Amino acid sequence: MTAEPSDQTPSAASPEPAPPVHAVAPPHSLVEDVFALVIGTLMVSFGLALLTASGAVTGGVAGVAILASYVSPLPFGVWFVLLNAPFFVLAVLRMGWAFTVKTIVTVVLVSLFSSLHPLMLDLDAVQPVYGVLFGSAVTGVGFIVLFRHRASVGGISILCLYLQDRFGWRAGYLQMGFDAVIVLSSVFVVPLPLLVLSFTGAVVLNLVIALNHRPNRYLA
Repeated sequence: MTAEPSDQTPSAASPEPAPPVHAVAPPHSLVEDVFALVIGTLMVSFGLALLTASGAVTGGVAGVAILASYVSPLPFGVWFVLLNAPFFVLAVLRMGWAFTVKTIVTVVLVSLFSSLHPLMLDLDAVQPVYGVLFGSAVTGVGFIVLFRHRASVGGISILCLYLQDRFGWRAGYLQMGFDAVIVLSSVFVVPLPLLVLSFTGAVVLNLVIALNHRPNRYLA
């Protein structure tokens, strides 16, 4: 007589557990993209206006443009567009036309809005510690808004986004390294206390990006 199999004996035909299904985020609409580009560039330009009013610097092309505005008659907005122009070639080759067009729009908007904030607010009275730390945080949040809609403010952020998409390297940490070099290179233009404060602001900005813009975590 053949013994019946015990209820606790595992069946050889037990199916393998199904792999997890990852949701696919719906694409942003044109209206959502337009709204995000305006809000993101307003935040970035306001943060940079606070940094400039504080006499500090930041990283990326924005930091180089701020430094150039300190030592030349051209304003930040003009330098920002000029310095970003060569990076548009990388954007076309590596990130596609949609990303490039959005980035060109954001660069122009940041340049225009950077002239708007001083007309609306008395930024000359900004306390440097507040201006640098809050300005850096606001700039970082603005970057995230733009990144989520497949846009950037040009320059080094284009390279960092490409490396994140290609190799999974965190864009925030990559940009932090570039920014540290740019901030430290301003030692001959910015007084030492402001240089230390600027470096702290660059860390704050990029931590905001690194902690809130991680590959494979956010679907939008």
